Amino acid sequence: MQQIINFFLRNKTFLLYLFLLFLSLVFTIQSHSYHKSRFINSANFLTGGIYNSVNNVQSFFNLKSQNELLQEENNYLKSVLYNTSGEFKEGFIDSTRFSSNYKFTSARIIKNSYASTNNVLLLNKGRSDSIDQDFGVITSKGILGIIDETSNKYATVISILNTNIKISAQLKNTNHFGSLEWDTKNPNRVQLHEISKIAPLKKGDTIVTSGRSIIFPKGIPVGTIESFNLDSAENFYTIEVNLFNDMTNIEHVYIIENTDRKEINNLLNNE
Repeated sequence: MQQIINFFLRNKTFLLYLFLLFLSLVFTIQSHSYHKSRFINSANFLTGGIYNSVNNVQSFFNLKSQNELLQEENNYLKSVLYNTSGEFKEGFIDSTRFSSNYKFTSARIIKNSYASTNNVLLLNKGRSDSIDQDFGVITSKGILGIIDETSNKYATVISILNTNIKISAQLKNTNHFGSLEWDTKNPNRVQLHEISKIAPLKKGDTIVTSGRSIIFPKGIPVGTIESFNLDSAENFYTIEVNLFNDMTNIEHVYIIENTDRKEINNLLNNE
């Protein structure tokens, strides 16, 4: 113990210098948007590389379950090719049903978070893959989240299990829509608010994205109705929605880009 104290006493000037240098860097990053952006990108690069290495090991031991999921998805896509009735099978997405304005890019999750109140995921695709902020992220079974930050090789995703995200969603069988949020209580369930009390509801009905944003096309599956209750004013329902995705076991995802988003944003910003 005495040796440790002596070490600090001998090097107190140098240690004070390191402490002040650290504080100056923190204040510089926080007060300048450019430096803050560069720091975030560098952090994404470093942590992305670490998580990518760890995920490669985990993926090896998870190959069986992932291969079963991919085989099930491939079987469904084959049925779409040979049966053009256009019917949607619960739990799987047929991207051919969506407008050609949407571009799909495959990616892999290398860090998954579902236990906190503001969960963020990390993907192995970034700006070099033409990935940008506000792109949607889904799996073969349903909605997952929205791209937040990007570096050259990686991207972070604000999960649907995040209190800072709201997504427009609706009943599949009608045009009654509301705002999809998460109350942090259950990683397998989210809440759909502001659904009119005249909407016909029943347990088991499907909830999908409404298409009332430039991020997700209409019809991306979200989940099924577990229960519903009127608010205190008895004007709107709050619906408990069981997610199609198992948020604790996701690896392969698809990133959605609306190729018309810049044109739409320019038009809205000029209003």
